[in-house]
Order: sequence, then structure tokens, then C-alpha cells
Amino acid sequence: MKPWTDIVSDNVREFGDLVVGIDPSLSDIPSFFERSGDGHWIGPYVNFLLDAVEGQVGFVKFQSAYFEACGLAGLEALSAAMVRARSARIGVILDAKRGDIGATAAAYARAYLMPASAGGSGDFEADCLTVNPLMGPDTLQPFVDCANTYDKGLFVLCRTSNPGATWLQDKVAGNRLVSERLADLIGNLSNREETKGALSNIGAVIGATVPQEGRRLRQFLKGNIILAPGLGAQGGDIAGIHALRGEILGDLLVPVSRGLTRVENREISPTAYRDLIRARLSEFKSALAYTYPQGDSSADRINGSRA
Repeated sequence: MKPWTDIVSDNVREFGDLVVGIDPSLSDIPSFFERSGDGHWIGPYVNFLLDAVEGQVGFVKFQSAYFEACGLAGLEALSAAMVRARSARIGVILDAKRGDIGATAAAYARAYLMPASAGGSGDFEADCLTVNPLMGPDTLQPFVDCANTYDKGLFVLCRTSNPGATWLQDKVAGNRLVSERLADLIGNLSNREETKGALSNIGAVIGATVPQEGRRLRQFLKGNIILAPGLGAQGGDIAGIHALRGEILGDLLVPVSRGLTRVENREISPTAYRDLIRARLSEFKSALAYTYPQGDSSADRINGSRA
């Protein structure tokens, strides 16, 4: 597989920066999945989504917790879906928010970032993983080492989209906001000199719900990719999303989950549901279309034309 930064550059250029969030929750999806023939709804549901979006988007983000909540059936569905998406050249982000000390962090890194050819299991290999830094910089290092060794990506929580984030991330520590200290740490982990003018594989999670904070934090994240959740259901808007962009194609990825897949009428038919997902995809991709200021060449343009 290609390095994470190449996947981002190539797929954003072709499909735009929308990320399909896959957060399987039975109460939010059509009831026909409950009648699937294999004894559990989650596998057929995820395959249905991948059928609907393959060839339309460059990235999917699997929220690990929803799969874990379904037990072994969920974990089997997650593994199969990750393998399928990567085989289709869709960039796979595993949203697991792992974080721990020493050997435990290294084990998490092996589980999600190490290829089978290097000794990993391969069952849950992602192109990129979300990680939690709040136990300190040393807890990030095993993830960074593994990501650098195998050309993977990381998204480090920095200023998240949930309302309770202000309780810690907007507090001052050592004359700086915690979120600012995190952004500076992420920038330094990226080796700014080596990545100058190019994307870094170490990125940051900054919510679309806090565009002013995000714009301020972007100054520490020149070549870093920002993953910006919160568009739609959590209150983020398109204007706020664009405020988080830097100057490099691919330096912003925008996940949308419920806004694409949730239904009010659970009795919708399979055909109507597929059409609804594709129509929403087209709308989001059009709304996110953007031309970077340094030029109008195809290399600098995100247009989501294959909606």
C-alpha cells in the first residue's frame, strides 16, 4: 500500500476531502437490515454502505466503539470492511482513540498500524489511527515510531468538537492553552524541516465546531492534516470548515457520518436508501469544493467531481 500522505494527496485530488464516517447504530438505519440472512445486521449494513460509496469518495472512517459494542460479529465486520476498503484504494481511518504507556501503547500500534508482512496480525490494519495524547508525549512515541516505520498516519486529539472539551483543552497550563500546547507538540512530532511544503503523516483532530480556535491552532500545523469532525449534526458549518484549511492540498479531511447515513423513516427501501446516501454525498462534496489560493491547476483543486 502507498504511504498515508500519498493516499491523502491522490484521493483528495480525485474525490475531494469528504470522509465517510461509518458508525453503525441500529436505531439510525433502515429496518430491513434487521432481517438480514446471516444472523446479524452489522456485516450486511457495512457492506451496503461500501457498495454505495465505493468509487465516490477517497476515505472512510470506522468508529471502532460501535463495532466493539456488537461483540464478535462487530469485530469480524470491522476487519472485513477494513480489508475491503483498503483493497479498493480507499484510505482507511480507524477512529479508536487509543492511548497508554510504554509497552501497551506499542501493542496498540502493532494492532492497528503494523502490516502482517512485518509481524502484525493484519486483521485491523488501518492506514491511519486516532490517538489520545493526554497521558503525555511519551505515550505518543510508540505510535509515532510505528507510523513512521510503516508509512502510516496518526490523528492526535488536539481541540475536539464535544461541548465538554472546554473543561480541559481551553484551560491554561504553563501560560498556554492546553490545545495550543498539543498543537505545538503535534507540529514538532512531524519534523517540520523534513516535511516543509509537504504533508506530514502526523495530524490533528480539531472540531469543525470551533473554527476560531482551529484557525489559531493551524499556525502550529503548517503541513499537518487536520481531521475536522462535527459538520452537520454537531453544529459545524461549511464556512467554519474552510477556516481550518492550510495551504497544501489534502491538509484538511472532513468526516461526516450521521449526516450521510441516518434516516428518520426506518421503513425506507434499500433502493431509496442507496439513492439517499449518494444524493447526500453529492451535496456534501459540492459544499466542500475548494481551490487552494496558490493556483488553479488540477493539483491545487478539490472539486469532488465524481459525486
